[in-house]
Amino acid sequence: MIPARAPVIKENIETEFRTASGVTDGRGKYIAGVVMITAGYSAEGKYSHFFIAQVPVQIGDFSLQPGEYVFGYQRKTQDSITVTFYRASSGDRVGEVEAVRNRKSSMVRALLIQPATGGKGTIQVGRFVFDYHL
Repeated sequence: MIPARAPVIKENIETEFRTASGVTDGRGKYIAGVVMITAGYSAEGKYSHFFIAQVPVQIGDFSLQPGEYVFGYQRKTQDSITVTFYRASSGDRVGEVEAVRNRKSSMVRALLIQPATGGKGTIQVGRFVFDYHL
């Protein structure tokens, strides 16, 4: 599911498999992500994670259709970051969402995709979380 090298625009960027996270519906469909090792690539500073969706996913006010994406983030306030998603094949911006400090846990995760309950789940990047809907 997780490629050893993520296809991002015209580059194949190495992924760090131990940071991979994902969930499945038990019928072969999944969403998953992994941290990319971007040092020396044009993605450095813009994208940090590779994300695969095999089902439509609603994040904030935008939708991800089945496909491959990359995302990066920037600090907004001490308690929030702005996470921006792009199409992996073209680098075109898809949308952004605000992730807030996770008050339920003090664990810091490179990436953690929590299973959806009632169609709603969370994605954690560092100590910040945002919701997704299936």
